[in-house]
Amino acid sequence: MSQTSAAPVLLVVDDDREIRNLLSDHLEQHGFRTVKAADGRAMKAALEAGPVDLVVLDLNLPDEDGLSLCRGIRAASKTPVIILTARGDPIDRIVGLEMGADDYMAKPFEPRELVARIRTVLRRTGGEATTNEGRHADFSGWSLDIAARALTAPDGRLAPLSGADFDLLHALVRSGGKPLSRERIRALSTVADADDRAIDLRVSRLRQKLGDDAKAPALIRTVRSLGYMLVGPVTWRA
Repeated sequence: MSQTSAAPVLLVVDDDREIRNLLSDHLEQHGFRTVKAADGRAMKAALEAGPVDLVVLDLNLPDEDGLSLCRGIRAASKTPVIILTARGDPIDRIVGLEMGADDYMAKPFEPRELVARIRTVLRRTGGEATTNEGRHADFSGWSLDIAARALTAPDGRLAPLSGADFDLLHALVRSGGKPLSRERIRALSTVADADDRAIDLRVSRLRQKLGDDAKAPALIRTVRSLGYMLVGPVTWRA
């Protein structure tokens, strides 16, 4: 993935809070963004909340077996999955790969090796697994250049975007017309402890740059109790 494009979002699924937090911290130190889930239910909610580039999935979860969850991910999308497990039996690795996992690592593992494997899988899958994303996203006359992190208005002028503005707009165009929760926006934020008011202000600022009327927004709609969504179709092109 280009250094100028948004950092990949990784969903870390592990029921051990310490491992989950340590792994998330390590991945963020290497330039990734992370969303965390403690079980299968939270994993599914996170996948529904917004786009994810790769899932790091522990097999031993309290509510549903990781192999079953992996199969469900593969049935619904092309999002790559790397399985983590304390199980040492080679048959588990074979079954995991047959279920659609892209890679498999046994615990304990070297975190740097996991980072290397994640990067390899993302390169192989193009780094954007949940959309048919190209270099440009066109919506309502606007065009977002992903690699250049640049936004062109319908009249051809270049609209200024801060890094936070770009990350938010990129997430919205990638959400495929689904609401993007405040929790997901917070996870994508450079300020992880931003409260709901701060998130709302970020959206308001982006609306202003898009010329979107806050009282009757035509581009970014507020979805009550859920979050925000981009209105209208998005067309991806090279």
